[in-house]
Parts: sequence; C-alpha cells; structure tokens
Amino acid sequence: MPRFTSTTRRRLWLGMRVILIVLALIITLLPVYWMVNTSLKTQVEVFTSPPTLWPENPTLANYANLFVRRHLGAYLLNSVIIVGSAVLLSLIIGSLAAYSLARFGKARMREKVNFWVLAPRMIPPVALVVPMFLILQQLGLINKKLGLILVYTAFNLPFVALMMRSFFQEIPVDLEEAAMVDGASRLRSIREIVLPLASPGLVTTSIF
Repeated sequence: MPRFTSTTRRRLWLGMRVILIVLALIITLLPVYWMVNTSLKTQVEVFTSPPTLWPENPTLANYANLFVRRHLGAYLLNSVIIVGSAVLLSLIIGSLAAYSLARFGKARMREKVNFWVLAPRMIPPVALVVPMFLILQQLGLINKKLGLILVYTAFNLPFVALMMRSFFQEIPVDLEEAAMVDGASRLRSIREIVLPLASPGLVTTSIF
C-alpha cells in the first residue's frame, strides 16, 4: 500500500476541499441561474420541453411587465420603508430594554423579567391576528404603513432585547463608571461608550 508524504496529504485534502466548495457553489447558484435564465426567455421558450440552457431570443419584456405594468418598484419601496423603520424602532427601544435587563436590578429579578419579556415569543402569531386587526382598526391604521411598522416592531422587540442583552453583559461596567466619574451622564456613557462597543451586536441583530 503506497505511503503518502505529509505534503501529498495536504494537497489531496486541499483538492478535496476545493471540489466540495465548487459543488456547493454550483448547488447554491443553480436556482439563481435558472431564475435569471427563465426571466430572459419568451413565453414560448419558458414552456419548451426540454428546456434550453440559455434563451435563444433574450428579452427584457418580462422585466418591463413587472416594473411598468405591475408596479413592482412601488411595492419594493413600501417594503424598504416598512422594514427599515421597524428595524430602526426595534433596535432603539429593544437596545434600551436590553441595557436595563443587563445592568439594573438583582440577578434573580432580572431573570424573572427576562422570562416575561420573552414570553410573547411563545404565543403563536396566528393567535394574535384578530386582536391586532381590531386594535389597528380602532386606531385607523388598516392598510397604512405605520400599522405594519408598529406590528413588526412589537413582534421584534423581545428578540432584540434577548440578543442585545448578551452583548451588553460582555461590556465591563467599569468603563461606564469611569466615564460617569469624569462627569458624563449615564445616557452619554451609553451613547459614546456602550453602543460603539456593542456595534457588532447591533449589526447582527438588525440582520436577523
């Protein structure tokens, strides 16, 4: 049985990793390629059997139909406004709640408060559809962007508080106390010391 040197084994292992990565990329990008490929085909080519690997007569008519006739751009803009506003509100309110959970109160009391903050996440969203609808109807927010922003913010707040609490707990309290000894208020110490140090957590939470 042939013996492989350490250099040969490393090269074999590197080759296997490259092959696995290429296969993973092909599997991952194939649906994207097929989606773009289909979008550039005519209606006749879309239903041709067997399907062609690339459109014979590429066309942008499908995109024109999507953005001009069906106004997809307006729908995308609405989504960006609603999601962006909900993320911003959730981060602001949830970060303040997470800071309070991480810093104030006794340990046992904080754990109890953490449970009640996270309790709404245990409720199935479908159970809240009717109450949410009635509340938004009473406030006149049905079919309004503000209504969706408030609903998304309410659902996201427990998650933001949970995520950011762990990041705030990793920041030493001594840094804040040193800033307050030098004359900074707690709010200023949060803004200029805690939040910059917790910026990776803010980015991670906003992505989720």
